[in-house]
Parts: sequence; structure tokens; C-alpha cells
Amino acid sequence: MTTQTLTRNDVDLTLLQELLERQRRAYLAAPVPDYRSRVQDLQALARMLRDHREALVQAISADYGNRSRQETLFSEIYPVLDGIKDTVKRLKKWMKPRRRHIDLTAFPTSSNRVIPQPLGVVGVIVPWNFPVNLSFAPLTSIFAAGNRAMVKMSNNSGRLAELLQRISGDYFPREKLAFVADSGGVGPVFSSLKFDHLIFTGSTATGRKVMRAAADNLTPVTLELGGKSPAIVAPDFSLDTAAERILFWKLMNAGQICTTVDYLFLPENRLDNFVDKARQLVQKRYPDLQGADYTSVIDDASYRRLWATLDDAREKGATVIDLSGGQGSRDDSLRKFPPHLLLDVSEDMEVMQREIFGPLLPIKTYKSKEAVVDYVNGRDRPLAIYPFTKDKVLRDFYIERIISGGVSVNNCVLHVGQHDIPFGGVGESGMGHYHGYEGFLTFSKLRPVFQQGPLDPLKLLMPPYGKTAQRLMDLMLRMTR
Repeated sequence: MTTQTLTRNDVDLTLLQELLERQRRAYLAAPVPDYRSRVQDLQALARMLRDHREALVQAISADYGNRSRQETLFSEIYPVLDGIKDTVKRLKKWMKPRRRHIDLTAFPTSSNRVIPQPLGVVGVIVPWNFPVNLSFAPLTSIFAAGNRAMVKMSNNSGRLAELLQRISGDYFPREKLAFVADSGGVGPVFSSLKFDHLIFTGSTATGRKVMRAAADNLTPVTLELGGKSPAIVAPDFSLDTAAERILFWKLMNAGQICTTVDYLFLPENRLDNFVDKARQLVQKRYPDLQGADYTSVIDDASYRRLWATLDDAREKGATVIDLSGGQGSRDDSLRKFPPHLLLDVSEDMEVMQREIFGPLLPIKTYKSKEAVVDYVNGRDRPLAIYPFTKDKVLRDFYIERIISGGVSVNNCVLHVGQHDIPFGGVGESGMGHYHGYEGFLTFSKLRPVFQQGPLDPLKLLMPPYGKTAQRLMDLMLRMTR
């Protein structure tokens, strides 16, 4: 007699499958929630955030070591609450069936319509960098479309996951919403579940693994990945304004944003002025890097990686500029990584080969707009581009010639926070969209419904085929010209 030993993954898979089946049974019992029910779910999401705002802020900060309170409120709590408000306002219109054109073979007495219906149970895999935004923003679209959801948090968001597990039951039954903590190893198991849709936000490398796991179940996926998103400052644009905006976003969350500026293009003759301005801005905005306003790097491994990336660039010939002015001594326990500019960068440097995810900003100079386009297009498609120019022709040149997930003109990242335009990547930076109406569509099945009218013109085409059928077929073919 043999004894079977269950691994941690076996246990996780069993528990997660039971939870999925529980949600699926609830979905099948009431597959199409009405407008009022969906609004109640959205309002419950908002209440959860409002009721526990300070606890959420503190949990995220504890997971980071230190996360700026204002950055959490600005980038996580506010945009989700505003997005819920916008969705509630528009939802009734989104839910309406849409009439479609009737083709000749059906006669006008028949009808066509498209009905958006819920998919069922959606899986959400959330990264650590914006864990409230990147769980509750998808949930807004998921609940607007009438679905149920299982949300797997990052293993770097342990305190937040524990809080969400504890409080979510006061607002939703587990048959509607369940948060899953990850103490390590749950991710692959979660990806292998037979969801009706799976949305993942994270690195391109992990996105590939998620997509492979989902493919075994033919589960459709939305992948929000990263990449190296460039900012391009044109000669006509104010350098002071560009520096103010670029440095604000680059140092938000200590650069740990998938849509942040990963590298910067400057005209050759404007480099020195930008460096001077950047020094002034950083020392004015962060007079004490060890203070609460400047966010820590998420963990020791990421902190060590950033120092190794900086050392690699220096060893390979980059000019390294510490924008903090060398404030104080280095304290690794706080994981506060000083902002740096990297000049004279080359392609063999680590900083130019992968997404940085930290407060390092490589700068490349350029002589022509065509050189910028050729450089960006010679690499994986970025999640965003950020052209800074008042010239509409030049703006459109970059938008038309460089394919990216999204674009913010004369600023950075803000396209992500607009509720009435979709957010998503392209190629290596992702696939699919959510936010606003496109999010509602992503998590809905658009059911095409044809209804036959009292007259059926196809009776004239039924066998045995004679002259009448031939004449009618000839007429139909002539009408296609």
C-alpha cells in the first residue's frame, strides 16, 4: 500500500478549484445581474475603499517599508473611486442591447441585436507596485459587466492581502469576490485554473508564463505588461516644463511604475540644461530622501538589482549623476534609492536592455526625429510614448510612426487615468484593454442574436432547385456589385 504525499501546490490547487466552483455555481444560478445589482456591487467596492482608506494606506506602506501616503492616495485610492463613479454614471447605456443591420436574406421583418452578457468568473493577478489600483480598477470593469472575481495578490503585498481578506467579507460574499494571498508558489496554480477570463498585470516574462498556463484551458487573457517607454523632448518645447513633468512621474513611487519614463530623448544642445534643472528639482522636492515623501524600493532583491544596474552602467562608460547631491550616508535598511541620471549610455548596458523599475533615468541625445523613430521601432513595442512638443505635425509624426500601448502628449502617464479611453499594451507590452467602456466590453460576451420574422425568404432557395431559385440567386449576386 502506497501513501500519496500532497505538495503545497496540490493543496493550493484543490482549495482554489473549490473556490472557483463555488463562484461558478453562484454565477449559473443567477447569470445576468440586473443594472441595480451591478450598481450595488460597484458602490460596495467604493465603500470598502472609503471605510478602510487609512488602513489600506498603512498596509501598503508597511509592505513597501515606506510608501508615500500622498502617492497612495493620488495613484490608488482617488483614481479607483473616480473610476467607479464614472462607471455608475455610464453603465445603463453600456448594458443596453444594440440593434444591428439586417441582411437581404432575412427580410426587414427579422431582427439582429447584440446583447452584452457576463462571462462568468474572472481571475485577476495583481502586482505589488499599485496593488489597490490594479485590483480594484479591473474589479470595476468586471462587476460592471456582471461577473464574479477571484483576485490573487502579490507575495510582496502580504499585509494588504491580509487586510483585504479580512474586510472584503463585510461587503461581498466569497461567491462574488475572493482575495487570495500568495506566500509563494500560488501564481502558477492560480493561472492554471479554468477561468472565463484572466487578467494579469506584471512583467513580460511572467506574462508569457501566465499565457501558457491559460492556453491549456483556452482561457482568454488580458495582459498588461511593461517595457521601455520613452519620453521625447522636441526642440520647440520648454525644457523647464518638460523636466518638471518628467521628473515628477519618474520619481513617483521611486520609479516603480510600468508606464513611467524608462529613458529620455533630448536634443544634443539641451542636455546640460536638463541636467542642471533636474538637480534643482530633485533637491527642492526631496530635501530629505530618507523622509516619508520618498518611497522605498519594494524589497532587498530589487534594491540590490538597482545598485548592480547602476554599477554596470558606470563600468561600461556611462556618466552617472546623483541628483540628490549625495544626501547623507547610504542606509540599505530603508531601501531609499537615490535618483540618478545616466548619460553616454550604450546598448550593452543592463539599464538599456530591460525595464528599469526604479529611479534611474538614462538619457540619449538625438539629431533628427527619424533617428528617434528608428531607435524605438528597432526594439519591443513600448507600453507608452511621451512626446513633448507644441508642433502638431511633429506630434502626429511620432504617434503615427511609433506603435505603443498608449500616448500622453506633453506629459507622462496621464492617459492611464482617463476613464473614457482604454488602457492596454501592444506586442511585448501586452494585449487587450480595460478601463471604461472597453473594460466593460472586455469582460462581457457580446451575444449576437438573430430573430426570424414571419416571412422566410430562404423558402425560395430550398431544394429541389429550379428556375425560380436560380433567378433569385442571380439577383442576389448582382446586388453584391
